[in-house]
Amino acid sequence: MLDKPAPTGRSLYIGGSWRHPLSGRYAPTLNPGTNEVICDVAEASAADIDVAVAAARTGFRTWRQVPPLERGRILKAIAMVVRENARELAALDAANCGNPMREMVGDAAIAAAQLDFFGGLVTEMKGDTIPMGPDAINLTVRQPLGVVARILAFNHPFMFCAGKMAAPLAAGNAVIIKPPEQAPLSSLRLAELIGGLLPEGVLSIVPGGREAGAALASHPGIDKVALIGSVQAGRAVMKAASDTIKPVLLELGGKNALIAFADADPERVAAAVVAGMNFTWCGQSCGSTSRAFIHRDIYEAVLSRLPQKLSGFVPGIPTDEATTMGAIVSAAQHARILDFIASATAEGARLVCGGRVPDDPRLAGGFYIEPTIFADVTPQMRIAREEIFGPVLSVMPWSDEAQMLETVNSVEYGLTCSIWTNDLVKAHRTALAAEAGFVWVNEVAKHFLGTPFGGWKQSGIGREECLGELIAFTQEKNIHVSLKLPG
Repeated sequence: MLDKPAPTGRSLYIGGSWRHPLSGRYAPTLNPGTNEVICDVAEASAADIDVAVAAARTGFRTWRQVPPLERGRILKAIAMVVRENARELAALDAANCGNPMREMVGDAAIAAAQLDFFGGLVTEMKGDTIPMGPDAINLTVRQPLGVVARILAFNHPFMFCAGKMAAPLAAGNAVIIKPPEQAPLSSLRLAELIGGLLPEGVLSIVPGGREAGAALASHPGIDKVALIGSVQAGRAVMKAASDTIKPVLLELGGKNALIAFADADPERVAAAVVAGMNFTWCGQSCGSTSRAFIHRDIYEAVLSRLPQKLSGFVPGIPTDEATTMGAIVSAAQHARILDFIASATAEGARLVCGGRVPDDPRLAGGFYIEPTIFADVTPQMRIAREEIFGPVLSVMPWSDEAQMLETVNSVEYGLTCSIWTNDLVKAHRTALAAEAGFVWVNEVAKHFLGTPFGGWKQSGIGREECLGELIAFTQEKNIHVSLKLPG
């Protein structure tokens, strides 16, 4: 269980105060590492969203008048609070979403860095001047959109909550955050910690399920909705947002490729194959390179090294700081992943390692699966086509470059791609050919603050973690001033 108690605030944080849901509904939130109830948390209804939007619109009218440098100062003050409480917030996430405590401390550091980053960009929301001759001045200005809704995923609950509020707040918007239904506790604790730093209504935290998410996406008082989630959730948000013609920012699923050429070092490739799968958080990452395309010349050399590279990832209790691989977020997701493993075996993939529920009696109550690698996977197999969002990696041999690239690009996703080669021409050629929004060469699984992260195809719309994210939460206005004298 938690080293510290769950947050005191387990209701809805709206207008600078805690409110019980109008429906009176509270639902249990679990520790997936033990399958035990941590506490009950409020479930926002559509009526509660109406209240949150009204409060946010009032807060926006105040916040938009705060000078940009002052907004930046407040964001940096929030970042400091995050750093000071990183271990407590990490413990909440470890207990509530199943990711290892050690990694969650890192998530808090990333969130604080994003708050600092966008707090420092507030003067970069610049317009342009357009030459009109001596009788006029024409200029553009950027202004905030209004009220922004951000709907978050369960794999990095606190990092997404703190980090994703940064850009819209820096731009002068009010923000309503719906934390993940499975893991709302760290977001609620954040509201307790930073609520007094912002004017009332500028930040709202509304835990809930599909009803709350749908109400946010369709609400006429919401000016933009941003989602981190599945492709199916993205489609639903886009449909709901279309009724009020509101823009969307979507970071969705991935079925990402790691491509290794014959000249790559098998040792480095094997390490990258394992690192890119993000086994630490059970492969529950949209950017995981879950399809490894290894040239036949080094295929067996890479495969032979994978068990040793994988040995450091052992499922364990998420709140234990020694744990290197946590738990699956829910019983439903656990069953879904096991079904994918069974289908791979039935379709003829070769199991290299893993594929089972651990037999450690300490883990018997939770949702655990060993890190799993299948070799000799073919493009038609289910594990090669569908996003699993679990610790299951598909390894495929290739020899024909054109055919390999066709297979890499054949899925509906296009988020990340990792390329391994010592040939500069091959690296650039492949990077340009890959239908993905974020490409590494001789690197994998890393984000770089300031660089645009986002997907192609059905992996999403828009870019984050960069100046473009800040600009995406503004709207452009043109102002024309005539200088002609009367008469």
